Amino acid sequence: MTREKLFEQILQKKSYLCIGLDTDPKKLPEHLLDFEDPVFEFNRQIIDATADLCVAYKPNIAFYEAQGPKGWVSLEKTINHIPEEIFTIADAKRGDIGNTSELYARAFFETMNFDSVTVAPYMGSDSVKPFLVQGGKWVILLALTSNPGSQDFQMLRLADGSEEYLWEQVLRESSTWGTAGQLMYVIGATQAEYVQRVRAIVPDHFLLVPGVGAQGGSLEEISRLGMNQRCGLLVNSSRAIIYASSGRNFAEKAREAAQEVQREMEQYLEQYVQHL
Repeated sequence: MTREKLFEQILQKKSYLCIGLDTDPKKLPEHLLDFEDPVFEFNRQIIDATADLCVAYKPNIAFYEAQGPKGWVSLEKTINHIPEEIFTIADAKRGDIGNTSELYARAFFETMNFDSVTVAPYMGSDSVKPFLVQGGKWVILLALTSNPGSQDFQMLRLADGSEEYLWEQVLRESSTWGTAGQLMYVIGATQAEYVQRVRAIVPDHFLLVPGVGAQGGSLEEISRLGMNQRCGLLVNSSRAIIYASSGRNFAEKAREAAQEVQREMEQYLEQYVQHL
């Protein structure tokens, strides 16, 4: 999945929506429990209902790991069901010493065939670079997240008197490890006030933006501040879409919720992107 192919999807669908498949067995519609694999059946119906409205799907791996072996089976079937042209993100937040990262990369890029994986950068370059040697695959690096605990470390000031935050140094340094066709960055939608500072450091990179919808981030604000000349955004929504209904019409309601976001995105693409 190249930058050009991703941008083609954005133009074709007039959408930069990423749907998070954070599928919790405890929240499944009751009628799905009769299926052999209720988690996959839920995901299958969500995908079939929304594939024409989004450009990416992002399963949060924890929801599948927590189920043991059957969760991995559900995840693999889910990935195989996603249309080939749609970008897939393993939201795994891995990051370890080099030889371990090599195995994580093999697991998600070769065994599971994801297009990308989220990686934590705080062990440094040797924990990230093994993910970057896979041709055609992407690393999505955690930079500035939406959770309250992001204040603990990410917002620390550097000791050199530059008034920069630690997350800004993470962006500067990590952007030298790969190209804008290999690296994306996670920027939480509730951190919109810092997006212009993000773009000053990484103007050409895609940003994966969680936190719109249930977490309260503003799609308009993140689009206005975060888009570059070729969009450069993937905005994720999970619960607000996949749990729009808990009834038999859950897939239909998920489509309606995704369609509402896509229509709003179409307006912002026309308004803010210079080279449609």
